[in-house]
Amino acid sequence: MSILEVKDLTVTFSGDIQAVRGVSYEVERGEVLGIVGESGSGKSVTSLAVMGLLPPNAVVSGSVLLHGRELLGMKEDEQVKVRGKTISMIFQDPLSAFTPVYTIGDQIAEAVRIHQKIGKDKAAKRAVELLDLVGIPHPDVRAKAFPHEFSGGMRQRAMIAMAIANDPDLLICDEPTTALDVTIQAQVLEVLKTAQRETGAGIVMITHDLGVIAGMADRVLVMYAGRPVEQGSVDDIYYRPRMPYTMGLLASIPRVDGEEGPLVPIEGNPPSPSALPPGCPFAPRCPMKVDMCDDEEPPLTPFGGNRHVACIRSHEIEHKGLTGADVFPVPVIPPSEVVRVPRAERATVLELEDMIRHYPLMKGAIFKRRVGTVYAVDGISLDIAEGETLALVGESGCGKTTTLQQIMQLQPPQGGRVVVLGKDSAKLDKAARRSLRGDLQIVFQDPMAALDPRMPVSDIIAEPLRAHGEKDVAGKVKELLRLVGLSPEHAERYPQQFSGGQRQRIGIARALALEPKVLVLDEPVSALDVSIQAGVINLLEELKNRLGLSYLFVAHDLAVVRHLADRVAVMYLGRIAEIGTVENVYERPAHPYTQALLSAIPLPDPELERTRKRILLEGDLPSPADPPSGCRFRTRCPKFARLGEAERRRCVDEEPSVDRLASTVDHGAACHYAEEVEVITASDNQEEE
Repeated sequence: MSILEVKDLTVTFSGDIQAVRGVSYEVERGEVLGIVGESGSGKSVTSLAVMGLLPPNAVVSGSVLLHGRELLGMKEDEQVKVRGKTISMIFQDPLSAFTPVYTIGDQIAEAVRIHQKIGKDKAAKRAVELLDLVGIPHPDVRAKAFPHEFSGGMRQRAMIAMAIANDPDLLICDEPTTALDVTIQAQVLEVLKTAQRETGAGIVMITHDLGVIAGMADRVLVMYAGRPVEQGSVDDIYYRPRMPYTMGLLASIPRVDGEEGPLVPIEGNPPSPSALPPGCPFAPRCPMKVDMCDDEEPPLTPFGGNRHVACIRSHEIEHKGLTGADVFPVPVIPPSEVVRVPRAERATVLELEDMIRHYPLMKGAIFKRRVGTVYAVDGISLDIAEGETLALVGESGCGKTTTLQQIMQLQPPQGGRVVVLGKDSAKLDKAARRSLRGDLQIVFQDPMAALDPRMPVSDIIAEPLRAHGEKDVAGKVKELLRLVGLSPEHAERYPQQFSGGQRQRIGIARALALEPKVLVLDEPVSALDVSIQAGVINLLEELKNRLGLSYLFVAHDLAVVRHLADRVAVMYLGRIAEIGTVENVYERPAHPYTQALLSAIPLPDPELERTRKRILLEGDLPSPADPPSGCRFRTRCPKFARLGEAERRRCVDEEPSVDRLASTVDHGAACHYAEEVEVITASDNQEEE
């Protein structure tokens, strides 16, 4: 018997805006159902409707049966007894979900006491046991800490501990790993698997990360415009998709183990719930659209076995054996003329040599005093050649953003050198600094925050042109909009009238206004859906090749880095851990930290995910105000635990430098015992052999 049965669930806001339109699914005990789709497809609204957490202006109809008991229309006091006991939810942002003025232990104990008749002491003990179960170190001490004293990964694990406190039968996970580093994400997913084994619960996993779903889910529900468009087993959905939208989603994913080359974007944007097109909602974006697609919306119909598809051409797709690359045209990006010249013969456009950036650690509200130093960047060296993309990767807190800030400020560093286009930042006067800024531009992570909402797009792009005395501003703005794939007719619109992908294209157009030679990209696609992200990645690659640009690309998504970068530098706690060409670093990583990063990246391939060998890092990143002695990674290093006493002593006492590996010229690692290992597709069976 199913734990949860959702039948024809519909959610309407403001009288006529249908955010969810006839969603039906079931979840069995011990089963994981993955719900995927772009932002605005109705995934989270569906889960909130099931939990009874929608605002009062939402009108919900249909049926939600939990163990055969109807949840819709249930009185609030009855819902409170069910929520947290039989059904629990893990929210996307744990910092918002926790109360900031109570300790973590008190909040978990409260969740226990609401549903179980036990005393304070027993509830507090149970809270410590739960924190221990989800892998939080020193749980008895950490239970007395407040939410802001936990890192993002630890807060998410504490949220899981609270969710499983009463052994629920069903867990709803709403984007539980979205804001986490890939290493912390791997830990959280492992904790979720542990929680499921301990409770035997069914799980509804809502996410846009198709790699996570490939490794976790048994069945997948694909949503578009508020309703299911394809449903089936994880293998059927990933290896035999029959709905063009599903095929487009899978084809647009950058794969860390895949071939380099253009990604396959889904053109256009999802429709607004208040203005759905006639017929199939996906038709305006679908390359397989025919006239019949506009007649009526196709229902979700059985397609053999437990498969359901909402597409009138699904049988044709099966008969012809079409793939995502067949349905969606693969863009052709002209090759760059610059990179045909060997790297050694190209000019160096950016060079960092032992660059240092420390910050004072202050204490006191009125009478401040210095109590320490934050070693944000502690001596890094790298260089970028003309026409090249260097990616800077690592966990949050490793010093990536500080490095960007030091470069963009064009000020003398506290130590070392920063050389931009042959000019040392320590020797620039005001006029030279202003002149150089035109050649060094940045694209920010959040396009909405980076664009002034009070200015039309034409003024946003024109601002740097006017500041530097451009004559034909209007003509240049139109040219830039065309260059990034936008219509010049939209120049008088405001940023909020564009989609996320379009806003990022506007940010790129502004950055290109002064024809820079070096572009700094700070997580430029992390806030975008995978279908939109693919188009922006292709645009950046095309612009680099066409204009001869050089990129410093900061990212935490190593799959995106694989597609866009030529070389990659891995940072850990203010230092470079490994550096080299993308091929060398990805296929033969030598530093244990890089190996852990790459092994933690989920692949959108169920068979590979079931057998992959993962290297899980223990604990969180140490504080940059108190880095470990010797090798900074040793406190989390899996290899360190296997070394002999003398070898360990060297790791504790001696900080390793980046040394070139014997197998290749452009590959170095800061590890005393560096060893090249294949980890991306390494399986448990390979490890045993």
